Amino acid sequence: MGVRECPALLLLLSLLLLPLGLPVLGAPPRLICDSRVLERYILEAKEAENVTVGYGEGCSFSENITVPDTKVNFYAWKRMEIEQQAVEVWQGLALLSEAILRGQGLLANSSQPSEILQLHVDKAISSLRSLTSLLRALGAQKEAISFPEATASAAPLRTFTVDTLCKLFRIYSNFLRGKLKLYTGEACRRGDR
Repeated sequence: MGVRECPALLLLLSLLLLPLGLPVLGAPPRLICDSRVLERYILEAKEAENVTVGYGEGCSFSENITVPDTKVNFYAWKRMEIEQQAVEVWQGLALLSEAILRGQGLLANSSQPSEILQLHVDKAISSLRSLTSLLRALGAQKEAISFPEATASAAPLRTFTVDTLCKLFRIYSNFLRGKLKLYTGEACRRGDR
């Protein structure tokens, strides 16, 4: 029995390799359209948020970190062109990746870095790399770059700053459950037509 004959085996193999940030050869290019894949990343982000809540002052940063605003005006979002949504999601994901990497550096330089916190930060970095690859396979990067009018008409990315790892993970979780999920749902529906 080959891998091509068993799509469930291919999906399982893909899910095992994605957190490592490795490219998954032969993976369906629209793997992110399988709701179980995105839900797994959302669950990990929520778990990280829940773990960091218990650390209180132990997860404060020595400086503020810029993150994307995760609030969604659903009326405005539905009226946006898919390319504008792609720009917003792609920019937000890039900023989140930078923020988590910055948080990792600040955590490593803290007086008592917790192994549990470090584990969740490392997982988030790996997950963001995988999500970036999945969005690239879905065409989000191409849509965000190939349509200059979408970039020009998109509002500048709204941002704010956070000062704790807990707040950073809350933004991360909200971004996945909000804008990323909305965009992938619409992009996958359009791709099925």
